[in-house]
Amino acid sequence: MKRAAFVFPGQGSQAVGMGLDFYERYDEVRAVYKETSEALGYDISDLCFNGPKEELNKTFRTQPCLLTTSIAAFTVLKLKGIKPDVVAGHSLGEYSAMVAAGVLKLKDAVILTEKRGIFMQEAVPEGQGMMAAIMGLDREAVDRICGNATTGYVSPANYNCPEQIVIAGEKPAVEEAIRLAKQEGAKRAVALTVSVPSHCTLMMGASERLGAYMETIPFDKPDIPVVNNADAMVLGTVEKIKSSLVRQLNSPLLWEDSIRTIHAMDVDVFIEVGPGTVLGGLIKRIVTNVSIYAVSDTASLERFINA
Repeated sequence: MKRAAFVFPGQGSQAVGMGLDFYERYDEVRAVYKETSEALGYDISDLCFNGPKEELNKTFRTQPCLLTTSIAAFTVLKLKGIKPDVVAGHSLGEYSAMVAAGVLKLKDAVILTEKRGIFMQEAVPEGQGMMAAIMGLDREAVDRICGNATTGYVSPANYNCPEQIVIAGEKPAVEEAIRLAKQEGAKRAVALTVSVPSHCTLMMGASERLGAYMETIPFDKPDIPVVNNADAMVLGTVEKIKSSLVRQLNSPLLWEDSIRTIHAMDVDVFIEVGPGTVLGGLIKRIVTNVSIYAVSDTASLERFINA
């Protein structure tokens, strides 16, 4: 019997129009958007389907919109009788995974992600932080480059897959690290179009605010295994999950390690649940002999079911 993991995308996978196909076809999906819209006090479906793009891309809007759209796709899979043996999410996607695992109620999760976006945006003034993707260098080389930067703070932020690592920190130091990476022979070293330097110690203030806010929200033990970003481990208690979600914001995201952990649990099917195919591309470069699918609309759902 094949074992399946559902993986949920993070910020950057959003696009105007996401979720519309399922919304038009399923009452249960319309109920998902209605619940999150009522929780937040604005029409999430209108923002997801019609934009404008500039508003959708604001961090505190992106996060609840992406979570809602991912849970809409998850809802359709459940309607088809397709359930995961384990779940994980990339950065923001970890909150979708927590909803799927029964840890968070949907209405609480969208409020929490909106607050997370606000806390992140307020933690570092616009233009002072930066992130960059380094391709073609291993972990040791990127760690060394960050340690050698002299113009400020820069640190590995996302260990996405072999030889694809994202760094984050103060703008001058990230720019210096890009130059050093090119000197070391990186295939590419490019700045990312994000306004917040996530998964580094510049987010410590945001983490503290997030942790305090979490105490106002009910959490439950997971119904199915959840593999976390901060440690690439299966978490089973509410306290460990809360601690992990707080640490995730200010410490490196261990996506490559998380996928290896899931694969070691005899999982041979990975389904990216929600917009985009970013995670599938990363997974292909981490593990072999697995089947990878993405489900975001009726066409992709039918391809998965037929396979």
